[in-house]
This record gives sequence, C-alpha cells and structure tokens, in this order.
Amino acid sequence: MRSNYLFTSESVSEGHPDKVSDQISDAIVDLFLSKDPEARIACETLTTTQLVVLAGEIRGRGIMDESGNWAPGVREEVEATVRETVKRIGYEQDGFHWETLRFENNLHPQSAHIAQGVDASGNKDEGAGDQGIMFGFACDETPDLMPATLYYSHKILERMAADRHSGAAPFLEPDTKSQVTLRFENGKPAAATAIVVSTQHGKGYDEGDKEAELHAYVKSVVADVLPADLLGDETVYHINPTGSFEIGGPDGDAGLTGRKIIVDTYGGAAPHGGGAFSGKDPTKVDRSAAYITRYLAKNIVAAGLATRCTIQLAYAIGVSKPLSLYVDTHGTGTVGDDAIEAAIGRIEKLGNLTPRGIRTHLGLNKPIYAKTAAYGHFGRKAEGDHFPWERTDLADDLKAALA
Repeated sequence: MRSNYLFTSESVSEGHPDKVSDQISDAIVDLFLSKDPEARIACETLTTTQLVVLAGEIRGRGIMDESGNWAPGVREEVEATVRETVKRIGYEQDGFHWETLRFENNLHPQSAHIAQGVDASGNKDEGAGDQGIMFGFACDETPDLMPATLYYSHKILERMAADRHSGAAPFLEPDTKSQVTLRFENGKPAAATAIVVSTQHGKGYDEGDKEAELHAYVKSVVADVLPADLLGDETVYHINPTGSFEIGGPDGDAGLTGRKIIVDTYGGAAPHGGGAFSGKDPTKVDRSAAYITRYLAKNIVAAGLATRCTIQLAYAIGVSKPLSLYVDTHGTGTVGDDAIEAAIGRIEKLGNLTPRGIRTHLGLNKPIYAKTAAYGHFGRKAEGDHFPWERTDLADDLKAALA
C-alpha cells in the first residue's frame, strides 16, 4: 500500500437522474415486499423528460400471477408509488413534474427457468439468484469505517438536500454532484486539496450577488461537514464550474437504474463486482451478498483485527453455498487472513453465507430499501430494521472463533 497520495471520490444527490431511477426501483421493491416477503423483483427504471418507464420481472402473492395479471389495485399502487417518490425528491419542474409526467409500466412475470433454479424444492436449498462476485470493504478513516473521500462527498450532498427540503436554501434544486480529493500522509487523510460541487439552482444564481451567495453557501456546508484540520490554503473549490445549471434532473439527462454503483459502494477505494443493487429483491446476491461482505469487513475492522479489509464472495446461479470466500486485510491484520476466513466459516449464525442464511441473519425480507437508494448503501446508521449490515454485533463472534 502507498502511504502518501491523492485520492478522489464522488457522490450524486437524490435528484440526479440515475438516483431518481434507483429510488423509484427500490420504492417498488419495498411496495412488493410489503405484500409478500418472498416476492421476486427485478425492477429497472428509465427517467427522462416528463417520462418514467418501468421494466423487469416480478413474482409474488397478491402482486401478479403467472399469466401477468395484476392483483386488484396493485397496478394503480405502482403508479402512485412512482409519483410519490418523484414528489418526495422535489421535482415540480416543467421538464419533470411528479403530477404531470407520463408513466409506463412494463413489468411482467419472472421467467419460470430462473425460478426453478432459485427456489428451494425437495432436498434442494434455495439457490443464488444469479452468478457473480461481490465485494465488501471497511477501513478506519471515518467513524463509520468508510473511505473518507466518499464519506465526505455523501455528507455534503445530504446536508444540501436537507437545507433544500427545509427551505434554508431555497435557491437549490434537486440535481447535485460532489467530489472530494484528499491528500493522504502515512495512509491517513491529511488535507482536502479539491472540493467540487455542481448544483442545480434557481434562476439568476449564476451571476452577480446571487452567484456569490450560492458559492458562500456551498463553502459553509463544506466547512460544517469536513473536519477543520483538513481545510486550508491548499483547498481549491470548484463550484458550478460550467456556469449555469438550471436545467437538471431527468430533463437534463436521462437516468437509469444501476449506473451509480461506485457511488453506492466505496467510491473507488475498493473493488466492485459489477452488479447493481437497486430494484432487486434480496434473493439476488448482487444485493444481499454485497451487504453481508460489508457487514463482515466492518466487523473485522470494528473487532480490531485489521484497520483495512476487503472481502469477496462468489456464487453460481441456482447453487446455495458460495464458491469462494476471500479476505484481504492489506497487511494491517493482527492475525492471518486465512485464519479470518476459517473463523467466518465457524460462525453458525451466518448460515454458511447461503442466500437464505444471509437474508435470515440480516433480516432482509422487509421493505427497507428505499432509504438505501441515495447517499450510499454503506456507512449509514443501523436503525430499527434499516441498514442491518452496518451493525457491529459480529465482532465478539469473530474474536471467539479465532480464540
């Protein structure tokens, strides 16, 4: 590992067109899981000027039958959920308005060939919903054990969105992006060298006193979010560097579910297996295995077994047990990585890391996903049923398994 370097991560707000799509897809996941905890859902969303399109495959009691017939009232609930999601984000613009946008629902029944591989039957345990590799990561750069560059990028946008919703910053519109570059010394954040914020704004906030007000506001948010010792003379700000940003969101650029997977995970500080999360029920290991690998990596760091940890799991469609488990503590481990791998295998409550074992341990068959679809799936507070993969309740089990 290098000790001294610059590293950058970006985030995008809830109003970014791709994130609008992610939030709609996950709102549909929550709607269907609230009706049937064993529902199968793969919901993709396209957003563009005054249009939202849903496509994908679903199956579940009280939702849709095998012939594609909707249960009474559910089709209407789907459209209402879409419009309410757009409204909550804050889009009431001529080019994208929750009430007047056109809506297309192209969801259809799940393939029977996929179902036969995934469902449990006879002596066969439930299999993974697809093949793939999933990565989890944790490090000690922030209190939530996340990469600092991504953590602060998210926090800037969360604060700006809160101010927009509360009316404290009425000149802000929903579509915003941030980027944070930190200089690391001896592997630790030492200084912020560049802060980039591009935010959609009201008319007139691209020149004169109003532009100055916007710039001053952004700098005040950064000062509140980042530790004071990271900001100084070497910090360069790029605030709306292209100038005007009045046309944004799906009106300015089409959005698709699953295009912000690096924003969703670790900001480029760790590998990504390639699969998106939003729009998928937890039988899809793209989602559930990514959550359990984060859970394992975070607990390894929280237990003091390492200061940095990457974990990989691999699955085959229709096969219940993972094909491989890989642990890398990047030379920071207090015990061998192979010993940690063996310890994980000895913890019975993890259910051998099968899809059902993961869902049971983390309690994933619940409508808990809409909150994940903006500002990252990781580094969030575990509250009630939400973000259970952020708990550090496995630390003692890991220590015991290594004893």
